[in-house]
Amino acid sequence: MDLGISIIAIADNIIVGVGGSSSTTVAPRQSSQVVNKPYPNYKVIVLNDDVNTFKHVAECLQKYIPGMTSDLAWELTHQVHNEGQAIVWVGPLEQAELYHQQLSRAGLTMAPLEKA
Repeated sequence: MDLGISIIAIADNIIVGVGGSSSTTVAPRQSSQVVNKPYPNYKVIVLNDDVNTFKHVAECLQKYIPGMTSDLAWELTHQVHNEGQAIVWVGPLEQAELYHQQLSRAGLTMAPLEKA
C-alpha cells in the first residue's frame, strides 16, 4: 500500500555570463523528475497528570489504540507516570487525530500532535 504523494519538479536553468563587451546566454533547459514522498507520521503522546488513575489510563489505551495489549498499556502507563509522558501511537495524521481526540475526550492529558 503506497501512502505517498508524487511531486513533479521542473527546473529552468538560465546561465548568463557577462565579460567585457560581450555576454553569453545559455537557453533555458527543462527537466522533470518524479519524487515519491511518504506522508509524514505523527506521534500521539499522553502526559502525566494528577487526575487519572493508572487503571483508567491503561483501559483507555486498550480501548482506543488498535492492537494495544494489556501488558503494553500498563508499560506505557508506567512510562507516563515515571517519565512524564509516553508516545502511545505513531502513524498517519488522520488516524493520529482520531486517537488523540478519543483519548482526550476520555479525560487523558494529551500533548499536541507532533511530527514523528
